Amino acid sequence: MTNAQGTAEATEAAVSAATTAAGGAGRGIAFLKGHGTENDFVIVPDPDGVLELSADAVARICDRRAGIGGDGLLRVVRSAADPAARAMAGEAEWFMDYRNGDGSVAEMCGNGVRVFARYLQHAGLIGEGELAIATRAGVRTARLTATGEVTVSMGRAELLPDGVTVTVGDRSWPARNVSMGNPHAVAFVEDLDHAGDLREVPPFSPAAVYPDGVNIEFVADRGPRHVAMRVHERGASETRSCGTGACAVAVATARRDGTDPAATGSPVTYTVDVLGGSLTITELPDGTVEMTGPAVIVGQGTLDPAWLVTALG
Repeated sequence: MTNAQGTAEATEAAVSAATTAAGGAGRGIAFLKGHGTENDFVIVPDPDGVLELSADAVARICDRRAGIGGDGLLRVVRSAADPAARAMAGEAEWFMDYRNGDGSVAEMCGNGVRVFARYLQHAGLIGEGELAIATRAGVRTARLTATGEVTVSMGRAELLPDGVTVTVGDRSWPARNVSMGNPHAVAFVEDLDHAGDLREVPPFSPAAVYPDGVNIEFVADRGPRHVAMRVHERGASETRSCGTGACAVAVATARRDGTDPAATGSPVTYTVDVLGGSLTITELPDGTVEMTGPAVIVGQGTLDPAWLVTALG
């Protein structure tokens, strides 16, 4: 048996199980489409954890020409039903199994958490108020309102040793090395056009700093405590928005501006413009970073299991 045959057979078995769980043959697999500041996701409800999608399957689903299309995929599963989140089940009922658009697994996605929370509200599984969500970067808390805005407590930013350089064409910039549970390199530029087309990952050095790749943000000032950014997201090329990236940008900008809430005892808030809108990022004196922005469910449908099996054949 070839690897391709094994992958196709495994996918067919998983799709068959998920189809049965969804209500029987012929009904397919339910999905929804949502976005947060135009960072868009395919949402796959799988509360009992019966669906195992390979990296190839996720990439096919997220393909913008031959699939549903999205920057990533959110699988909605109960924490107790997934080995990756079982240890967090006592804190958070729901686990956001996030995959990049190329099918690779990611630790965290800030816009994804907001959309994930909005889906749970849309499905009638939760109401307004606070919600704990398990992610591979730990438990995150979302606060939902009826207005469409969602605030997520993103945890603390970790400012790591610098010395990273990002290059586009004949220009190079030093980059601030920030972790939001996933890696970010934040470069301040005079003009966002200097970032180029961002279809390919901009070269960075030393490569050993980010052995699993990195999200790279290019940042330009727009006013007092107001910046704009473009981002190349690891595993997804340039996206319209990146929630963890906006948090990393706000923290890096605050330090550049000489502001540290831990030292002043006062929170600091930045508006971060992304291609798909604006996010409000607040760093609290205890180091916690909060992100506020919209989260929208735009539609739903059914994924034909036969198409998925054929696409992977």
